[in-house]
Amino acid sequence: MKSKVKKNILKLKESSTLAINEKSKKLIKEGKKVYQFGFGQSPFHIPNKIVEKLKDHAHRKEYLPIQGLPELREKISKYLLKKTGVNYSKDNILITPGSKEAMLLMHVVFDGEILTPAPSWVSYEPQAEIGLNKIHWIETSSANNWFPTAKELEDKLKKIGRKKNLIFILNSPNNPSGAICNNLKDLARIAKKYKLIVLSDEIYTDLSFDNNYKSISKFYPESTFISGGLSKWCGAGGWRLGFLAVPNKLKEFMKSLKSLASESYSTVNTPTQFAAVEAYNGDYENYKLKVRGILNAVGNFVYNNLRSNKILINPPQGAFYLMPEFKNKKFKTSSKMCEAILNDTGVAMLPGSDFGFKPNKMLSRLSFTDFNGIKFFENVNNHNSISDEMVKTYAPNVVEGVSKLSNWAKNL
Repeated sequence: MKSKVKKNILKLKESSTLAINEKSKKLIKEGKKVYQFGFGQSPFHIPNKIVEKLKDHAHRKEYLPIQGLPELREKISKYLLKKTGVNYSKDNILITPGSKEAMLLMHVVFDGEILTPAPSWVSYEPQAEIGLNKIHWIETSSANNWFPTAKELEDKLKKIGRKKNLIFILNSPNNPSGAICNNLKDLARIAKKYKLIVLSDEIYTDLSFDNNYKSISKFYPESTFISGGLSKWCGAGGWRLGFLAVPNKLKEFMKSLKSLASESYSTVNTPTQFAAVEAYNGDYENYKLKVRGILNAVGNFVYNNLRSNKILINPPQGAFYLMPEFKNKKFKTSSKMCEAILNDTGVAMLPGSDFGFKPNKMLSRLSFTDFNGIKFFENVNNHNSISDEMVKTYAPNVVEGVSKLSNWAKNL
């Protein structure tokens, strides 16, 4: 029988990050011990004042403007100006149900091709396919901190050719590597030379361990879109609130984005938008300092206890990910390797092939958030001095899972 599903949609599979989360929960329900290093979710509580604002507006049932609550867009505009030095006016900001939806809308609206580094977040390529936009990969290396050099970007652009509309996606701190891009100015120079559009995915930027918010928009404001939201720094993943900031030069995008939003989700839920005003207007620096301090301590514990002659790994710089590479002659694909690790040790991770690497490259993404973030947070007095003993006390699953993974690797 002829398929009733479009070919580009038939190619899609369930998001691997969501799939590993559901698989892990199923195994746990079956009574198996699983170390949940596969799904990247903040373990911390949402700040109480933000939760109270949600409660205060729970009775609100009216539809808000398609583009989003004007007061919220104004607060995000001021937040971006403070963080990046670039003025994205409230009229050029779209509130979306998560930053994932913001990027999907952009892919659907955009007529061109997509350029993204390997590694990249698992949904960039499927979203490009939904938008019928061809995707090009730039292979990176650990030596360059998993980001392309300016020369690598330019060489790739010369191969692609100048005639095409191109979006270059940049995500820093990066999912899946946890690395921060330190050559933004050089990349911006090439992007400007070749008239690229840049999508700067800044969902993790408030979780930079050096407490330094870096955005490529500072060097290339005229053609840089910024996506962000509440899911990572604020711990509000399930609230589904994100945004897309559009540069003034490309504001014609906004009209099409709004039309697409109006014919799909209509508007983001009303109580959450009011609560988000508090999130972007209130002072949560102390909360962020403590969250970053805990993640930095846990990430460094994982790094220090995994790195060996069998596991190559770069130190953590932001977000809650590391990307170990295994010295291996036993497995043909990273997918088979991760399957074996889960079966042998209970450690659930995602293979590097899910993030744009060739299947035979033995990389995996490790999310070090399998701990009670609320309890850990409550017991930290000084975010600058979180010891390994505290990690062992408040992140026992991470400690135990890392030990099992390290021992497993010794037999490779």
